[in-house]
Amino acid sequence: MESDPLRLFKAKDIARKLGVSQSDYQNLRASLRSLARERQILRHPKNQFGIAHKAAEAVGQLRVNSQGYGFVNREDGEDIFISQKNMGVALHKDTVRVRLFATSEGKSAEGQIIEVVERARSKIVGVFRRGRRHCFVVPDDIKLHLDIIIDNADTAGALDGQKVVVEIDVWEHEHLNPTGRVVEVLGFPDSPGVDVLSILHSFELPNTFPHNVLAEAESIPNQIPIVEVSRRLDLRDLTTFTIDPTDAKDFDDAVSLEKLSDGRYRLGVHIADVSYYAQAGSSIDQEAAERGTSVYLVDRVVPMLPEKLSNELCSLREEEDKLCFSALMEITTEGDLISYEIRETIINSNKRLTYEEAQQIIKGKLKSPLAPILQKMYRLSKKLIDKRQKRGSIDFDTLELEVELDDQGAPVKLKRRERLDSHRLIEEFMLLANQTVARHVGVILAQKLQTTVPFVYRIHEKPDAVAIAELVQLAGAFGVQVKPPKRITPKYFQSLSAQFQQHPSATVLESALLRAMAKARYSTENAGHFGLAFKHYTHFTSPIRRYPDLLVHRLLKRYSDDGLSASTLPDLKSLEVASKKSSDREIRAQEAERASIKMKQVEYMERHLGDEFQGIISRIVPFGIFVELPEFLLDGLVHISDLVDDYYLFDEKRYSLKGQYRGKVYRLGDVLKVKVSRVSRNERLVDFVLA
Repeated sequence: MESDPLRLFKAKDIARKLGVSQSDYQNLRASLRSLARERQILRHPKNQFGIAHKAAEAVGQLRVNSQGYGFVNREDGEDIFISQKNMGVALHKDTVRVRLFATSEGKSAEGQIIEVVERARSKIVGVFRRGRRHCFVVPDDIKLHLDIIIDNADTAGALDGQKVVVEIDVWEHEHLNPTGRVVEVLGFPDSPGVDVLSILHSFELPNTFPHNVLAEAESIPNQIPIVEVSRRLDLRDLTTFTIDPTDAKDFDDAVSLEKLSDGRYRLGVHIADVSYYAQAGSSIDQEAAERGTSVYLVDRVVPMLPEKLSNELCSLREEEDKLCFSALMEITTEGDLISYEIRETIINSNKRLTYEEAQQIIKGKLKSPLAPILQKMYRLSKKLIDKRQKRGSIDFDTLELEVELDDQGAPVKLKRRERLDSHRLIEEFMLLANQTVARHVGVILAQKLQTTVPFVYRIHEKPDAVAIAELVQLAGAFGVQVKPPKRITPKYFQSLSAQFQQHPSATVLESALLRAMAKARYSTENAGHFGLAFKHYTHFTSPIRRYPDLLVHRLLKRYSDDGLSASTLPDLKSLEVASKKSSDREIRAQEAERASIKMKQVEYMERHLGDEFQGIISRIVPFGIFVELPEFLLDGLVHISDLVDDYYLFDEKRYSLKGQYRGKVYRLGDVLKVKVSRVSRNERLVDFVLA
């Protein structure tokens, strides 16, 4: 191969040149595959092999655009452009190996995919069709441009027009359709629940727990052993309560507040001790690590833990003894943390409140024995919010949508989720507990042991200068004049957010601000949390639904051992692998949640075909203008072909479309009245025309 580096060889060519006998041919093929795995040689399409040219190659994740082209994201350099003809047999989100083309100085990197290193998905959801000669599946994902051919023997009894899950068996060449088999029939698209079930399978989210995991959960005794009660700090006589959404079934945090003799408060944040039940290395633990997080789709929850744990053993239900891990924090009336304890405890929650009930009690509209405590909690939370905001913490108004469904799963109402004082109260107490735990390990323990202590942090890195420059330019296009920062600080973004919230296009600008900022993730390296303006931050408060929180609990228990020394600290590398996996699973969950909401938004708009709405131009592209309907947090496209009064030219620098003859200009932030002209639930797209 080195003597002929530009040539590709099949295994049979190599066998012939080396004089390998027929009996040794399978060993040769195994050796070639092994060399390819070790990256000493490359495996190309059609099972051809060639020498590895490391300098002209890169590995990364492929992101495909709906127009067919894509980019390979790599950590060690700029993204690589991949045209549709150079996509090979790679699919959206696959990890791929790219051969780079020679480019002129100043031009973006471009390349050709030569190997799929790892498939992002093994299953694809689509609509089953019966043709004259063969059956095929049309993928739901518009980024997958080829139908999948299905043999008549591999249809699993699917009927024409039904949603199915298919596995690709063979895809030899980009110019040939992949072939596969139906592994599950979901039902007709209009049947209740099939739409969200399709999303569940599209993101390869688990629909059930393995039998061994369920059996292990069922084998856990309901009764707390007396020996376990005796070794814990007993807080069952302390007034504690939970505040959660109305439809919540798992309650993983409770709060308490005591007035101390010196006028200070002791704030208790009591978190379900999942680590007691989900032992490291158990079947439950392995499944939780694989799931990474609970996923909250629009009509169902895909839990991280079996129901026996999430809704029963670990859930802090009213008037039941429960094992907890508590952060007990002594705080002044001004919100300053004086001291703290992090202890294994047992509590008995006095009351289960909803956010709405807690809000009514805070406002004095609902009588409750908990009113005096809740009123004090509310005043304390206000102090904590003020202190955090003075440090530059960015406090976004919620951009979440609440979807109300009927009994058949059809959307009947869309509205912005209201953020109550009771929400902020719980958020603030959880932030303080998370910050306290992170500082305890990152500072106090590190000083005690005179070394960096392995831990899982929740980090949010500083945005880069390019993203900020683009945001400033975009804000200017909306008529919001902001100066580029001399230093990139949370306070700068805080001031931007305050400006944006006063603008008629607030939802669009706030979304742009979020996109400009780096994504929060889990890491063993404490880089701080830019958005919250915290030097130390972790996730401690939701171990029922987040795996990193469970890891943090285990680490805290390990670090509470008096015999701990620098030589007995846990392995940092395995923690970093777990952190990376949890970050990836979180991204998958967020994308699935957004997709399920978008599907219901689009379905809701079906009943509004022909109706008119007032919207704001949120994005301008060469092929038209996107208009957002703020009340539904939904945007749709007015295609340039529907702007029939002139020939419009796209001005990329000014974010505008301008008529060539009449001079009419469409700019970002312009208010338009539009009519719903087309709705495609399968593509999750809404089209408008000007009203």
